[in-house]
Amino acid sequence: MTSSFETTAIHAGQEPDPSTGGITPPIHMTSTYAQPALGSNKGWVYSRAGNPTRANLEECLAALEGGVGCCAFGSGMAAITALLQTLRPGDGVVAGLDLYGGTHRILETLFRPWGVEIAYTRDATPEGYRDALSRVARPRLAWIESPTNPLLNVSDIAAISAVVRERDGCRSVVDNTFATPYLQRPLELGADYVVHSTSKYIAGHSDVIGGLVVARTAEALEPVKRMQKCAGAIPSPFDAWLTQRGVKTLAVRMQRHCDNALALAEALRAMTEFSRVVYPGLTDHPHHAIAKRQMRAFGGVVTVEMRDGFPAVERLLERLRIFALAEGLGGVESMVNFPPRMSHESLTAAELAERGITQGTVRFSVGIENADDLLEDIRQAVR
Repeated sequence: MTSSFETTAIHAGQEPDPSTGGITPPIHMTSTYAQPALGSNKGWVYSRAGNPTRANLEECLAALEGGVGCCAFGSGMAAITALLQTLRPGDGVVAGLDLYGGTHRILETLFRPWGVEIAYTRDATPEGYRDALSRVARPRLAWIESPTNPLLNVSDIAAISAVVRERDGCRSVVDNTFATPYLQRPLELGADYVVHSTSKYIAGHSDVIGGLVVARTAEALEPVKRMQKCAGAIPSPFDAWLTQRGVKTLAVRMQRHCDNALALAEALRAMTEFSRVVYPGLTDHPHHAIAKRQMRAFGGVVTVEMRDGFPAVERLLERLRIFALAEGLGGVESMVNFPPRMSHESLTAAELAERGITQGTVRFSVGIENADDLLEDIRQAVR
């Protein structure tokens, strides 16, 4: 039986405990498993290779993303690393230029020195990706981030995935962290992989670090699964359980995040302190039509440009009371981030400028508090 998103989030991988009837499955805090005889086991051998609690989470997220399977990792960067480690020297990766700073850092500091060829496109459109694919000798992965961090650009996932399929042996990857499967399902749009930092919206309470890779086909999942088992960058059973608990409320949380973010974006646009307010839900966003077509709603992040630059940013950050100045996003509590010194600090001044990130760029992760309280917090901070 096909269930709605909300029902799947609560029940997939979450059968009551058969031994006790406990409505919440237990946390299997074990490193290894007793085997009845040599060459015989009960489906579990060693928790690096597989753990029932982690398997519950992987089953649920694969179902929510519409994939054949999922590999959970100890962090979002561990998930990205595992996927990239399936490449070999001489393989190529193409990506949009507007990319999470951590992803750019790992491509440039780890994988380029290991012999992976990397090409970027400023124009994250099908034509831009086609051009980037032509600039590497052996393209194997096309990296799509949509919406992007922090400038909230939106790419046409279906069209770009179609371009990628034109190249033999190349697969498309979508970082779906900002949207979550509640708002956007990249595999249904033709992507081969989805990656997440589950530390953000999926877990949703700023209390656990994690990541995952979901694949559209068993063939695509197999090398990631092998890397997960061999390298062992896995979450603990307790981390998997915490993440699973957060998933149960993902739908209701994301709807509140989106409602609050849209209300905030519309109000901030009327304030003279901001020269630009970026949110895909605003009709003047350059990619609003694409976002409206491929997303259920527009996410919980609003990015602004302070009219008076860094001095105004400093005053804002010092005076906010509800928005916490913090690395990260996607928690129930609202947070504010200054990308040049936080999420994108590894980029040089020239690289920041090339992407359009300035000393006046501020990223708000809009939580699920009362929207009027959040707006008043920003108003009092800029007064």
